[in-house]
Amino acid sequence: MTQLSQPHPFERLMPDFILDAIEAQGFLSDGRVLALNSYENRVYQIGIDENVPIIAKFYRPGRWTDAQIQEEHDFCDELVAQDLSVVPPMRVQGQSLLHYQGFSIALYERRGGRAPDLDNPDHLYQLGRTLGRMHLVGAAKPFTHRPTLDMQSFGYQSIERLLSGFIPASLEPAYRSLTQDLMQRIEAAFALYPDIRYLRVHGDCHGGNLLWRDDLAHFVDFDDARMAPAIQDLWMLLSESERTQRELQLAEVLAGYEEFAEFDPRELHLIEPLRTLRMLHYSAWLARRWEDPAFPLNFPWFNTERYWGEHILQLREQLSALNEPVLRIL
Repeated sequence: MTQLSQPHPFERLMPDFILDAIEAQGFLSDGRVLALNSYENRVYQIGIDENVPIIAKFYRPGRWTDAQIQEEHDFCDELVAQDLSVVPPMRVQGQSLLHYQGFSIALYERRGGRAPDLDNPDHLYQLGRTLGRMHLVGAAKPFTHRPTLDMQSFGYQSIERLLSGFIPASLEPAYRSLTQDLMQRIEAAFALYPDIRYLRVHGDCHGGNLLWRDDLAHFVDFDDARMAPAIQDLWMLLSESERTQRELQLAEVLAGYEEFAEFDPRELHLIEPLRTLRMLHYSAWLARRWEDPAFPLNFPWFNTERYWGEHILQLREQLSALNEPVLRIL
């Protein structure tokens, strides 16, 4: 007899279940549930009776421990205490980490905004100022439960995951050889600067996690917060345009950043290694989540022969980027 596969935990998140989970926290819903764009977790806008809607985040079961989630929340609270514009989880009877039938949940006030214009020098300068202040807080003490961005978890484990049934046999020799070369370059870059400081960072500081409103940057979604060099929160603010443009963007970011925090210029040598690790980790993330029905539905191009061919081509281009001179501070 064929054994039926177990349903994915997120399949339980039907509207009635979601509303019951929110009302169990003491809120009276008006019955409206709007799914928002999120794949790692599940995020919904919930209508509240005679009040503004709230945002409910259902954490992916098994990804983080409660202690790791609480560290994320506490970090946000530290930032808010320093008048930094982040969106922290709401507290319900003094607790920010809530639970309902096996799910860890966080609730947030709804905040509006748009993505910043990363070609606008004023926006880059303000983002740099905010990150400088944020990193002052992040450097005050380490995370004790959340992970560190390292070559093992983002690099070697990602490669191993993709070689366990995802990379097509015809492309496997090229992928093995290429990733070996990439990891050798990455290891060499990190080995040059073993004393680079690691601090608590946002960890996923791309435009989708930044809201621009009232001429200020508001940071959301600290789900990937971890220990990492400061440059991890800075390099994603730079476009992939030609080198001169990136150096001008970097100058604006650092001008704002260094009003509050000192930047170690040696970290510029880690931009391309960190970009490479992110590329490896992203493909492995899709592979790890492929049993979640939302992923084949929303990423239909993944795990095709064409995808892997293009992925290898991008990694070859990244190998060339690792050999280029680092960006200059203008």
